[in-house]
Amino acid sequence: MTEEVQAQSTDDTNPQGEAESLNERIATLEREVEEHKTNWMRAIADFKNYKRRTESEREELIRNASAGLMLKLLPVLDDLLLAMGQIPAEIENNQWIGGVKQVQRKFETVLEGAGLQPIPAVDEEFDPNVHEAIMFEEGDEAQSNKVVAELRRGYKLGERVLRPTVVKVGK
Repeated sequence: MTEEVQAQSTDDTNPQGEAESLNERIATLEREVEEHKTNWMRAIADFKNYKRRTESEREELIRNASAGLMLKLLPVLDDLLLAMGQIPAEIENNQWIGGVKQVQRKFETVLEGAGLQPIPAVDEEFDPNVHEAIMFEEGDEAQSNKVVAELRRGYKLGERVLRPTVVKVGK
């Protein structure tokens, strides 16, 4: 029983010191909790930024791959359009020609489905961002700085100019 009394008297003799020690311990733990919370929030923000950045890079990679393929396919489309424009009138209603026209339409539809869009040119105001002028033609005031002829069709892939339209511009 004396041990119990001594333990009690020891506890009773320094309750304020023990309370201060506990308060310091609580303050230390609260700082650690706040530090861990801050680090956790930073890690979440870093992860979100990483996820957004990698998604953006992936989309850019897909766009660039699509652009490379489109650039390789455009000369084929150009040749097909040129050939279809040279069909003599006497064989234009031939079934074989109709089949080739259908292939042309399907080819254009597939390219449009991938995001390829022709750039409008004739009778449009000349825009050096989407048009490449290689010729100028004297004309009336109404034709001044307008595209009067399209020499090679230009295309956009989304909002990006893939190939500018080669045009003749009025002066």
